[in-house]
Amino acid sequence: MCGIAGFYTNNVEENAPVILRRMLTRIKYRGPDESGIYISKNACLGSVRLSIIDLKTGCMPLSNEDKSLLIVYNGEIFNYIELKGELLKKGHHFNTHSDTEVILHLYEEYGPECLKKLNGQFAIAIWDTRKKELFLARDRMGIRPLFYTEENGSFIFSSEIKSLLEYPEVTATLSVKALSQVFTFWTTISPETIFKDIFEVSPGHYLLVNSKGIQNYQYWEIPLYRQDEYLQIGIDEAISEFRTLFSDAVNIRLRADVPVAAYLSGGLDSCITTSFIKEVVPDNLQTYSIGFTDKEYDESIYQDMANEYLKTNHNRIICSNNDIAEKIADLIWHSETVLLRSAPAPMYLLSGLVKSQNIKVVVTGEGADELLGGYNIFKEAIIRQFWSREPSSELRPLLLKKLYPYLPQIKSANSAALKLFFGYKLEENKSPVYSHLLRWNNTSHIKNYFSSETTKEISGYDPVNELIDNIGHKFDDIDLLSRAQWLEMTLFMSGYLLSSQGDRMSMANSVEGRYPFLDYRIVDFCMKLPSDYKLHGLNEKYLLKKMMAGKLPPQILEKPKQAYRAPISTCFTSESAPDFINEMLSEKQLISVGIFNPDKVQYLITRLKKNNQVSETDNMALMGILSTQLLDYLFVKRNIPMLKETELLKCNVEIYDDY
Repeated sequence: MCGIAGFYTNNVEENAPVILRRMLTRIKYRGPDESGIYISKNACLGSVRLSIIDLKTGCMPLSNEDKSLLIVYNGEIFNYIELKGELLKKGHHFNTHSDTEVILHLYEEYGPECLKKLNGQFAIAIWDTRKKELFLARDRMGIRPLFYTEENGSFIFSSEIKSLLEYPEVTATLSVKALSQVFTFWTTISPETIFKDIFEVSPGHYLLVNSKGIQNYQYWEIPLYRQDEYLQIGIDEAISEFRTLFSDAVNIRLRADVPVAAYLSGGLDSCITTSFIKEVVPDNLQTYSIGFTDKEYDESIYQDMANEYLKTNHNRIICSNNDIAEKIADLIWHSETVLLRSAPAPMYLLSGLVKSQNIKVVVTGEGADELLGGYNIFKEAIIRQFWSREPSSELRPLLLKKLYPYLPQIKSANSAALKLFFGYKLEENKSPVYSHLLRWNNTSHIKNYFSSETTKEISGYDPVNELIDNIGHKFDDIDLLSRAQWLEMTLFMSGYLLSSQGDRMSMANSVEGRYPFLDYRIVDFCMKLPSDYKLHGLNEKYLLKKMMAGKLPPQILEKPKQAYRAPISTCFTSESAPDFINEMLSEKQLISVGIFNPDKVQYLITRLKKNNQVSETDNMALMGILSTQLLDYLFVKRNIPMLKETELLKCNVEIYDDY
């Protein structure tokens, strides 16, 4: 893994090496092993490297034989060995054993079409010295980040936003429109970010940047299939095909010149991933998990059960409420967006444990819930659709109690209370986004804490309508579950799960995550499966459970789905909370930022301190308000130590003649 940065301009200034060193120094934790930069008249590229494949000769920037192409790259191409064999047959020559050089020669051979051959997770920048053209690309699922902006005719890119801000005159301003999106979807609508005029390269997209401007192209998207296009196979055959695909996905993700470990949460997904790894690496597999001092969130009993069964070398870190409160500023610094959950904090601590044991790579189970109907929002949509056919039914809404046994206010609710909570737009089941309307409405309640000025600024703007317009006719003749899966993967997974809770928390500690469930072949296969193989009645991940019957403890296979969560209000409103949290939420700071109404925020905090009927939305509101305040403090007002000349990375510098 690595971090990359650079810029394209009409005329590179003399201090370009210093600018690029500043940009790279800000993200040096993404690649602490070595760094390098390339400087020419129109383009500058830089990289900080976390050495995982080809430790000796895989340094960047890397050029082809005639130096017409140069690359910096963040990620892993898991099928690089097979692709290298194909290129050798076409007459290409290699000077390294790295996957980086494979990408470069693929681009030389096929141009942007090469992206369709890559099986991996990546953010790529290639400079074509002949065309004077910059090529930027991001992996299909959006696992690795890539951001860009423009300033005074220059195009600037980097793996992280904080790096962009080291370029002269680039500043951060919170986008109220983007805030409205986050306080609806939990994330922004790609390619927008939380900051005005700073964008991401969207998953499955590439950019060409030249004297004509920026051209944006899509080369892949989450597939959708009509029911008549589903695979016509039995469940046993589906299991066999899935096992073959998943086994290969795990196998190629073990390719590394350093040890590979795994996260073992005690849930079904991580247990499956670990069991498949054990088939390849039966001995000395290091696994890692999180426990909580707050027993409401702790699943250590299942982690111990999984470890005893799978016989790994297990390591666990215990997360307390104080840990979360103390790390909140670090979370926002690394996530670079508004958060509605504190769940990234334990992941940050966990990757710190992994790093302390000199492990650079972990394999995780992300993606299984999205692909195989694991989330309660999928069941919720099915139940609400069923209920909508008889909206006056007293019995049908009671099915919803089965989904949230860990939420007391739902578990004890009667039919009338369930109707009040779950009945939002119940009968609008023709909406293309029906599955998510309730969640988005509940999240939107956070906007009630906006100041009058903020409310006025977003008046008339509805993020849901914008999303529906973007979808267009994409969902025509697509069933409810597939639509819900597409929304969850396109918005929540890429915009939050794989970023704020994934890449950003692991790479903060120089640890790379790998995700076999997100192999694009598996994504395509699962989206072609009949819905009943994924969500069998209300039994989630049916195919996985049937596949692993007798291969994992029944307590894990039959364990009710519970969302991975971490405490919020108890962390930030307790007497032991750090002083800076109270300062961020003070009337003075709230007025200074201007996003929220101080009186309404104070009312929320008072109610949370009394623990008076605290809802999930209340917790999310507190987290959203606090993280917005911290974003402004760290990125807009730049309350961070400025980089000193003596702190800048000592990069290997390659300067071209035209500079």
